[in-house]
Amino acid sequence: MGAGGILVVLSGPSGVGKTAVSERLVKEDGIVRAITTTTRAPRGGEQDGVDYHFLDRTAFERQVAEGGFLEHAEVHGNLYGSPKVAIEKQRLSSRAVLLLIDVQGAELLRSGQVDMLTIFLEPPGEEELKRRIAARGDKNDDMIDLRLRNALSEIAEKNKYDHCIVNDDLEDCVEQIDSIIEAELRSRGQ
Repeated sequence: MGAGGILVVLSGPSGVGKTAVSERLVKEDGIVRAITTTTRAPRGGEQDGVDYHFLDRTAFERQVAEGGFLEHAEVHGNLYGSPKVAIEKQRLSSRAVLLLIDVQGAELLRSGQVDMLTIFLEPPGEEELKRRIAARGDKNDDMIDLRLRNALSEIAEKNKYDHCIVNDDLEDCVEQIDSIIEAELRSRGQ
Protein backbone atom coordinates (compact mmCIF):
# COMPACT_ATOMS: atom_id res chain seq x y z
CA MET A 1 0.00 0.00 0.00
CA GLY A 2 1.31 3.43 -0.89
CA ALA A 3 0.73 6.88 0.66
CA GLY A 4 -2.04 7.33 3.15
CA GLY A 5 -2.86 5.99 6.59
CA ILE A 6 -2.03 2.64 8.08
CA LEU A 7 -4.05 -0.52 8.10
CA VAL A 8 -4.51 -1.73 11.69
CA VAL A 9 -5.63 -5.34 11.98
CA LEU A 10 -7.46 -5.99 15.24
CA SER A 11 -8.05 -9.66 16.00
CA GLY A 12 -9.19 -11.66 18.97
CA PRO A 13 -11.68 -14.36 19.83
CA SER A 14 -15.44 -14.01 19.69
CA GLY A 15 -16.62 -12.03 22.72
CA VAL A 16 -13.30 -10.31 23.47
CA GLY A 17 -14.66 -6.84 22.71
CA LYS A 18 -13.31 -5.96 19.26
CA THR A 19 -16.44 -4.00 18.37
CA ALA A 20 -16.54 -2.06 21.66
CA VAL A 21 -12.84 -1.19 21.35
CA SER A 22 -13.19 -0.11 17.71
CA GLU A 23 -16.22 2.06 18.52
CA ARG A 24 -14.12 3.99 21.02
CA LEU A 25 -11.09 4.23 18.73
CA VAL A 26 -13.06 5.68 15.80
CA LYS A 27 -13.89 8.68 17.98
CA GLU A 28 -10.20 9.63 17.59
CA ASP A 29 -9.35 12.02 14.76
CA GLY A 30 -8.60 10.21 11.52
CA ILE A 31 -9.32 6.64 12.70
CA VAL A 32 -12.04 4.77 10.81
CA ARG A 33 -13.35 1.20 10.90
CA ALA A 34 -13.36 -0.86 7.74
CA ILE A 35 -16.76 -2.30 6.96
CA THR A 36 -16.29 -5.97 6.19
CA THR A 37 -18.63 -8.30 4.33
CA THR A 38 -20.40 -11.37 5.69
CA THR A 39 -22.99 -13.98 4.78
CA ARG A 40 -24.30 -14.25 8.34
CA ALA A 41 -27.66 -12.77 9.25
CA PRO A 42 -27.66 -9.34 10.92
CA ARG A 43 -27.85 -9.36 14.71
CA GLY A 44 -30.35 -7.09 16.45
CA GLY A 45 -29.83 -3.48 15.38
CA GLU A 46 -27.07 -4.15 12.83
CA GLN A 47 -27.41 -2.24 9.58
CA ASP A 48 -26.20 -3.16 6.11
CA GLY A 49 -23.37 -0.86 5.02
CA VAL A 50 -22.83 0.40 8.57
CA ASP A 51 -21.93 -2.66 10.64
CA TYR A 52 -21.25 -5.07 7.76
CA HIS A 53 -22.08 -5.50 4.12
CA PHE A 54 -24.53 -8.41 4.32
CA LEU A 55 -24.53 -10.66 1.23
CA ASP A 56 -25.96 -14.04 0.42
CA ARG A 57 -23.45 -16.83 -0.24
CA THR A 58 -23.79 -16.61 -4.05
CA ALA A 59 -23.03 -12.87 -4.17
CA PHE A 60 -20.13 -13.31 -1.75
CA GLU A 61 -18.62 -16.15 -3.80
CA ARG A 62 -18.97 -14.02 -6.94
CA GLN A 63 -16.90 -11.25 -5.27
CA VAL A 64 -14.29 -13.85 -4.27
CA ALA A 65 -14.05 -15.02 -7.89
CA GLU A 66 -13.63 -11.41 -9.04
CA GLY A 67 -10.74 -10.84 -6.59
CA GLY A 68 -12.73 -8.32 -4.58
CA PHE A 69 -11.35 -9.18 -1.13
CA LEU A 70 -8.00 -8.59 0.58
CA GLU A 71 -8.81 -11.76 2.48
CA HIS A 72 -11.80 -13.98 3.13
CA ALA A 73 -12.54 -16.97 5.30
CA GLU A 74 -15.32 -19.17 6.59
CA VAL A 75 -15.93 -18.84 10.34
CA HIS A 76 -18.68 -20.57 12.32
CA GLY A 77 -20.31 -21.59 9.02
CA ASN A 78 -20.46 -18.06 7.61
CA LEU A 79 -18.23 -16.31 5.07
CA TYR A 80 -16.40 -13.09 5.98
CA GLY A 81 -14.26 -10.88 3.76
CA SER A 82 -12.41 -7.57 3.65
CA PRO A 83 -13.41 -5.61 0.52
CA LYS A 84 -10.24 -4.49 -1.24
CA VAL A 85 -11.37 -1.28 -3.00
CA ALA A 86 -13.40 0.15 -0.10
CA ILE A 87 -10.59 -0.37 2.43
CA GLU A 88 -8.00 1.21 0.14
CA LYS A 89 -10.23 4.29 -0.32
CA GLN A 90 -10.60 4.59 3.46
CA ARG A 91 -6.86 4.17 4.00
CA LEU A 92 -6.03 6.95 1.53
CA SER A 93 -8.31 9.43 3.32
CA SER A 94 -7.56 8.61 6.98
CA ARG A 95 -4.71 8.19 9.44
CA ALA A 96 -5.66 4.62 10.34
CA VAL A 97 -8.20 2.04 9.17
CA LEU A 98 -9.22 -0.56 11.76
CA LEU A 99 -9.88 -3.95 10.24
CA LEU A 100 -11.59 -6.35 12.67
CA ILE A 101 -10.80 -9.85 11.45
CA ASP A 102 -10.08 -13.27 12.87
CA VAL A 103 -6.69 -14.97 13.02
CA GLN A 104 -7.34 -16.77 9.70
CA GLY A 105 -7.85 -13.45 7.94
CA ALA A 106 -4.77 -11.90 9.54
CA GLU A 107 -2.69 -14.88 8.44
CA LEU A 108 -3.95 -14.52 4.87
CA LEU A 109 -2.94 -10.85 4.91
CA ARG A 110 0.50 -11.75 6.30
CA SER A 111 1.01 -14.34 3.58
CA GLY A 112 0.00 -11.71 1.02
CA GLN A 113 2.59 -9.36 2.53
CA VAL A 114 0.04 -6.62 3.19
CA ASP A 115 1.57 -3.63 5.01
CA MET A 116 -0.24 -3.55 8.35
CA LEU A 117 0.05 -3.16 12.10
CA THR A 118 -1.40 -6.19 13.90
CA ILE A 119 -2.92 -6.12 17.39
CA PHE A 120 -4.41 -9.12 19.19
CA LEU A 121 -7.07 -8.54 21.85
CA GLU A 122 -6.97 -11.13 24.57
CA PRO A 123 -9.62 -11.79 27.24
CA PRO A 124 -8.63 -11.53 30.92
CA GLY A 125 -9.29 -15.26 31.37
CA GLU A 126 -11.17 -18.29 30.09
CA GLU A 127 -14.10 -17.97 32.50
CA GLU A 128 -14.64 -14.32 31.59
CA LEU A 129 -14.44 -15.21 27.91
CA LYS A 130 -17.07 -17.93 28.35
CA ARG A 131 -19.32 -15.44 30.16
CA ARG A 132 -18.91 -12.88 27.35
CA ILE A 133 -19.61 -15.47 24.65
CA ALA A 134 -22.78 -16.60 26.45
CA ALA A 135 -23.86 -12.97 26.88
CA ARG A 136 -23.79 -12.44 23.10
CA GLY A 137 -27.12 -14.19 22.81
CA ASP A 138 -26.26 -17.80 21.99
CA LYS A 139 -28.44 -19.92 24.26
CA ASN A 140 -27.30 -23.16 22.65
CA ASP A 141 -24.64 -24.79 24.86
CA ASP A 142 -23.13 -26.59 21.87
CA MET A 143 -22.64 -23.27 20.04
CA ILE A 144 -21.15 -21.65 23.16
CA ASP A 145 -18.74 -24.60 23.53
CA LEU A 146 -17.80 -24.39 19.83
CA ARG A 147 -17.13 -20.66 20.10
CA LEU A 148 -15.05 -21.22 23.25
CA ARG A 149 -12.97 -23.98 21.60
CA ASN A 150 -12.43 -21.75 18.55
CA ALA A 151 -11.51 -18.83 20.85
CA LEU A 152 -8.87 -20.88 22.67
CA SER A 153 -7.31 -21.97 19.37
CA GLU A 154 -7.27 -18.31 18.23
CA ILE A 155 -5.57 -17.22 21.48
CA ALA A 156 -2.82 -19.74 20.72
CA GLU A 157 -1.99 -17.59 17.64
CA LYS A 158 -1.45 -14.32 19.57
CA ASN A 159 2.36 -14.45 19.32
CA LYS A 160 2.12 -13.87 15.56
CA TYR A 161 0.86 -10.31 16.21
CA ASP A 162 2.91 -7.13 16.61
CA HIS A 163 1.14 -6.39 19.91
CA CYS A 164 -1.11 -8.26 22.35
CA ILE A 165 -3.42 -6.33 24.68
CA VAL A 166 -5.57 -7.85 27.43
CA ASN A 167 -9.07 -6.35 27.29
CA ASP A 168 -9.79 -6.31 31.01
CA ASP A 169 -10.70 -2.62 31.29
CA LEU A 170 -12.16 -1.10 28.11
CA GLU A 171 -10.81 2.42 28.61
CA ASP A 172 -7.31 1.19 29.43
CA CYS A 173 -7.36 -1.16 26.45
CA VAL A 174 -8.43 1.65 24.10
CA GLU A 175 -5.71 3.96 25.46
CA GLN A 176 -3.06 1.29 24.92
CA ILE A 177 -4.13 0.65 21.34
CA ASP A 178 -4.38 4.37 20.58
CA SER A 179 -0.80 4.80 21.88
CA ILE A 180 0.40 1.92 19.69
CA ILE A 181 -1.24 3.45 16.61
CA GLU A 182 0.23 6.89 17.36
CA ALA A 183 3.71 5.41 17.84
CA GLU A 184 3.41 3.55 14.53
CA LEU A 185 2.31 6.70 12.72
CA ARG A 186 5.27 8.64 14.20
CA SER A 187 7.69 5.87 13.19
CA ARG A 188 6.39 6.18 9.60
CA GLY A 189 6.70 9.97 9.66
CA GLN A 190 2.94 10.57 9.56
